[in-house]
Amino acid sequence: MKKLKIVVIGAGSAGFGPGTIADILAPEEMRDFDLTVSLVDIDKPALERMYKLANLIKEHHKSKANIEATPDRTKSLKDADYVITSVAKRRWDLWQKDFYIPQIYGFHQIFGENGGPGAAFHTLRSLNLMIPICRNMEKLCPDALLLNYTNPESRVCLAVNKLTRIKSVGLCHGPFETLEKISDILQKPVEEIEITVGGINHFHLVLEIKDKKTGKDLSSELDKGISQFDWGDDKFTPTLYRIFGYLTYPHPSHPSEYVNFAQDLIGPRMLEWGIGNVSLPLSATSADLNYYTGGKPGMPSYQLWSEDLGKNIDMVLKGERAITTKDVVTKQSFVDPTWELAVPIILDIELDRNRKEMAANVPNRGFAITNLPEEAIVEVPIKVNADGIVPVKVGALPEAHAGLCSIQVAIQNLLVEAYRQKSKKLLLQAIIIDPIVNHVPRAEAMMETMLKLEEDYLPELR
Repeated sequence: MKKLKIVVIGAGSAGFGPGTIADILAPEEMRDFDLTVSLVDIDKPALERMYKLANLIKEHHKSKANIEATPDRTKSLKDADYVITSVAKRRWDLWQKDFYIPQIYGFHQIFGENGGPGAAFHTLRSLNLMIPICRNMEKLCPDALLLNYTNPESRVCLAVNKLTRIKSVGLCHGPFETLEKISDILQKPVEEIEITVGGINHFHLVLEIKDKKTGKDLSSELDKGISQFDWGDDKFTPTLYRIFGYLTYPHPSHPSEYVNFAQDLIGPRMLEWGIGNVSLPLSATSADLNYYTGGKPGMPSYQLWSEDLGKNIDMVLKGERAITTKDVVTKQSFVDPTWELAVPIILDIELDRNRKEMAANVPNRGFAITNLPEEAIVEVPIKVNADGIVPVKVGALPEAHAGLCSIQVAIQNLLVEAYRQKSKKLLLQAIIIDPIVNHVPRAEAMMETMLKLEEDYLPELR
């Protein structure tokens, strides 16, 4: 029986840990391996809680995996085959700064997580966490595959690819949410629809859509459905479709981070997500359902939802809640596998399944997208087998979208170099060319303020 070791870094997260653990322990194919699942988190109470939950998930699925937990990743990484990461420090507090401080200086970004001036600092914080993990991997498990969920996804993946020797792939559930939205629009089951996406993370386009069984092109049906669909407060997605003729990732949050005209269409989403004292009363709980998740009315904010998940885990561990009880937001329980691709990719490689997976974030090698640079990190379908991961060629993006993506690719490269060279000048260049930024003195002042406010979490820039 082949030994297989999977390390999960950031496992203490109530939003990331349970689903990832269930994904690993649920598949029948995993029974054929001498499996070790090693959980890592520097938050020791959260790690201990997740270790206990993991053993309950293991018991539910009748898995024989060995589960271990440690706050010291160097102990865990030795001889790992796969490393799954989702890491952040003080996520909500620092995200507030990423959003509100640029607003104070007049830069009206929509979200500030993956695009906009605030995301430049999110990028540097994430690289300050992820690159040291990769350095440990180079010493302790140099042949392991890194499967990363840490945002900003494209920027983190580019840095790992350019600055380290680690093989990696970036994963995001955005393409699955696109498929789910198309299912709603067409009133057709997800299982009957096949889409091909291409672009960058959170800003892909649906380049092809067809009936999975018959191969029939469904683009005309999608065109009709989009025009008749009730988009609620999302004016961004249908506007982009009307102008450019392609459906992008259909949420008014992430895609709008990358353009300078979204403010007039939807305004700053962070104010409606219930993150921060401006919009989050101290007495609020997720049960109030007063805030937004993913732009969906009637859903709690990410912060409230993640806090609620932690409470639900505690209730399971105390025997006050069944482990099979489904969450109000995800409609899944702690033992249900997710639609994330980390474990399917692991099995594709280990079992040489030679499968095509819907999408991942990988270098544009071989010009999978012909009108973006080969070094860019693109979100495209992948083919996975025992030899590894190969991007599937999707051709050229529409010229307008390629232009918007190219600006982001330039920003990504500047930020990676700013990190590598510890260069404040390159950071400023990345901020200045962002579509949201329109004033040099205010941008410089904003940068200095952010560097001071977040200095404990950023690399030292010169």
